[in-house]
This record gives sequence, structure tokens and C-alpha cells, in this order.
Amino acid sequence: MIPPTVPEVRRVILAMAGPVEEREFRLGWSVWRRAHQAVSRRCHKASHAAKHAPSFRERPETLDSPAPVTVMVPVREPNASRLTEEKWELVRPLLLPGRKPPRGRPRRDQRQVLRGVLWVMDSGASWRDLPEEEFGPWQTIYGQYRKWLKEGLWSRIVEVLRL
Repeated sequence: MIPPTVPEVRRVILAMAGPVEEREFRLGWSVWRRAHQAVSRRCHKASHAAKHAPSFRERPETLDSPAPVTVMVPVREPNASRLTEEKWELVRPLLLPGRKPPRGRPRRDQRQVLRGVLWVMDSGASWRDLPEEEFGPWQTIYGQYRKWLKEGLWSRIVEVLRL
């Protein structure tokens, strides 16, 4: 049995001190309310656990049988978030077209952003676990990743990195 809380004890005392004709209703209501809260709490914990469960994608044993995924993730060796100079030269034209930089706040280094996204993809960690000292704020990296997804640029980056 769940131990009663202070507000619950207070409700029971008020129900016992109240009119006799309302006593049964108030005590019954109190029992129903506690049972309902227990069910709600269990359901909330279950849905919260399902919503925030770590989502790790198993990589295929061979590259001949790719696993179905909704978001394209480059399959690479560990520590591949260390973007080599050759790979960066292949990706740079996609990220830094030859147009004039926008006015306002200076943009974060696109190479650093890409390294941050690759780190999250490699490690399987959440965006909030991204090391800020190395890559900058996770919100910036995640926002840029979402922008690339929306524009269809991420799939092109993955194709270039697979070469």
C-alpha cells in the first residue's frame, strides 16, 4: 500500500470532521484519487522511459547488407569524427558555397559543426552530451544538423563521406 501524503491525511481529517452524509463520498473519492494517481504515475514513467530511451542503431556486420534507417548515417571506423583534411576538402564546397557571408553574428566554423555532428553519430550519445569545449554549444550543432536535414544537404554530405 502507498503511504498517505500530508495533503491526503489532511483530506481524510477534513472528511471525518465534515457532515456525516458527505463522509462516505469524500473518503471514497480520496481512495479513488490515490488509485488514479498511482496508475497515472506508472503510465507517465513508462511513456517517459520509452520517449527518452537511448536509440542505438546496430551497424551491419558486412557492408553488403545495409541496415534500414530513416536518417542516413555514415558507417565508419571509431573516432571518425576526426575529419581528415582530404574528407574536409570534399565536403567544403557543399557547406561553404562561394557567396558573401550573412550580416550579423559570425557563423560557427562549419568544419567544427560537422565534426560535432559526426561525433554524435559515431558515439550514439545524445546531443546534450556533446563536449562543448571541443565542438561548441550542442544547440548550435543540433540546429545546424536539423537545417542540413531540412535542406537535403545531410544526405549529400553522407554520400561524399562514404567515398
